[in-house]
Parts: sequence; C-alpha cells; structure tokens
Amino acid sequence: MTTATRTARHPSTLATLWRSTVGKKAVMAVTGLAMLLYLVAHMLGNLKVFAGPDDINGYAAWLRTIGQPFLGHEWFLWIARFGLLAAVVLHGVSAYQLSRRDLAARPSKYVHKRRRASYATRTMRWGGVILALFIVWHILDLTTLTVNPAAEHGRPYQNIVASFGQWYSCVIYIVAMLAVGLHIRHGFWSAAQTLGANNARRDRVLKLTANGLALALTVGFLSVPVAVMFGVVK
Repeated sequence: MTTATRTARHPSTLATLWRSTVGKKAVMAVTGLAMLLYLVAHMLGNLKVFAGPDDINGYAAWLRTIGQPFLGHEWFLWIARFGLLAAVVLHGVSAYQLSRRDLAARPSKYVHKRRRASYATRTMRWGGVILALFIVWHILDLTTLTVNPAAEHGRPYQNIVASFGQWYSCVIYIVAMLAVGLHIRHGFWSAAQTLGANNARRDRVLKLTANGLALALTVGFLSVPVAVMFGVVK
C-alpha cells in the first residue's frame, strides 16, 4: 500500500477534527475568544479619541512600529490583520456548517420544544451577517478611507470625526455595535460550554461575565459616535 493510499484512507487528525461537530464548535470557541480579545484592545484604542487628536494619532502611529527593528514598518499590523481575517473566516464557515447540520438533523415538530435555543441561534446567525457586512463598511470607512469624507492617512482622529459627522455612518455603527453586544453575550456562554469551562458552580459567574463584557464593549464602542454626534469630540 502506497503512502498516498494510506493518507486517502486515513485522514489527518486535524481533518477529522474539522469534519466533526465537536471540532467545529471548538474552532468557533477558540476563534471567538481571539476576536473578543481583539475587540477589547480595539475598544481601548478607540477610547483614546477622548484624550484628543495627538493621543490617538500617536497611538495609531505607534501601532505601525510594533516589533521594529525586527519587523518592518506596519508588518505587525498586517500579521494581525491576516490573523484576524483567518479567525473571522474560520468562525463564519464553522457557524454556517453547524447551522446546516442542525437544520438537517432537526425534525420539524422539534422546533417548538427549543424556542429559547432557537432565539439564541437566530440572534447569533443574523448578528453574524450584520457584523460581516459592517466589517466591509468599516474597512472602507476607517482603514482604506474609500468612503470617508476626510480621508487623511495617519490622522484617525480627523477621520473618526468626519465619519461620525454623517448620520448614516452613526446608524450603521450603532446597529453593528448592538449586534456585537448580543453576539458576545450568547457567544461567550457558548464558548465556555464548548471548552468545558462551565459547571454548576461557575454558571452564574460565567453568565455575569458574558453580560458584563457585552455591556462594557457595547457602551465603550458606542460612546465614540455618540460623543461626535453631541459635539463632545469635534
């Protein structure tokens, strides 16, 4: 028997794990936690807008120099972006495939017996779609500056003020951040269950943590467009 034949008959451990429901849930949990850490860091960076243009513009410039001289200019940012993109794709693909498996395996009469679970599933599903669309808009608005009315590279403060000076940009951002909050609230709890972190004693703490994280991130992210709308940041 050749090596190629043995490989064809015996998939690798990673391939077997990926094809399994447990494996896909584990991928969702790990990538979800990675994205949660990114969101926390991103929110803290965004809040520097309240310290003024010099503070947040300097912070943005510093991000481009992380790892130097070992890494080149902006290398760290691009590594982080590709890592985040991989996490988003793996998370989304896993969610879609698990959703298809769930629909295929669930008898129609069983739907009414899982009303609460179905609500959480729908929230995660539609929240994921909203966030995917928002990511595209956000990149065009504040990364590539394609749709930003100011479009000043290296001046995020001015770009943020210009973006949230448009009512439609605020609406898009607010809807997306509310979806982020709901997604984190349900996702954190699901990830804890998947990774085996929950038990009878920890459930209350985990639920409070999920609610606290969702609220803190939602309020933190929304504070920026609200501050621009009301002239606190200008």
